[in-house]
Amino acid sequence: MRHGRHTARDGEAMKYHTMRAEHTRGMIMAVAERLFAERGVFAVSNRQISEAAGQGNNAAVGYHFGTKTDLIRAIVREHSGAMDEIRRPLLARHDGSGQVRDWVVCTVSPITRHLATLAAPSWYARFAAQLMTDPTLRAVVIDDVLDSPTIRQAIDGLNRCLPDLPAQVRTDRKDMVRTMVVHMCAEHERALADGTGAGWDETATSLIDAIVGLLLAPVTRD
Repeated sequence: MRHGRHTARDGEAMKYHTMRAEHTRGMIMAVAERLFAERGVFAVSNRQISEAAGQGNNAAVGYHFGTKTDLIRAIVREHSGAMDEIRRPLLARHDGSGQVRDWVVCTVSPITRHLATLAAPSWYARFAAQLMTDPTLRAVVIDDVLDSPTIRQAIDGLNRCLPDLPAQVRTDRKDMVRTMVVHMCAEHERALADGTGAGWDETATSLIDAIVGLLLAPVTRD
């Protein structure tokens, strides 16, 4: 009996330790996201993040995540996972579609819908815009996002609708789309924080309209 009680206590202690660690990780990620969005990634140290998250141990970021890049990747993956859940039913709805707009919806709507669920003021769109200013971090984020099966499915669907677009033009326009989505979402998030922005639905519609026009624009050849 004594052994059984001891095992139960150990189990409860382990459960408590796990829950506390998860809570600490969540706090660090939320604080880092805000600080990176406000100041830029390289202006914020792991020590500053730990202190702002209320951690007495200044090495808390390293303990829970490893490097700053590992922390950034964890933040991106958390948000990307939520977007994937929104994207799956959209992909099922538009499966087999030959319409560019349907696949743009599958790409953009999960982003704006997820941002709409975040507590105000949210920071993720501005955080993502900061990451895009650094080539190394941009590559990390893009690689992680493109690793998502739902994103690959949306891109494959879009590519099937644009068979005649030259390879270089396709690449250039996808870069333009990425820049447009990241920075327009960041600007809208900032406007919402200032109390001047409209709803995310309006932003999504404007983005989708603009992206469809961009992708279907004629190609001028010399």
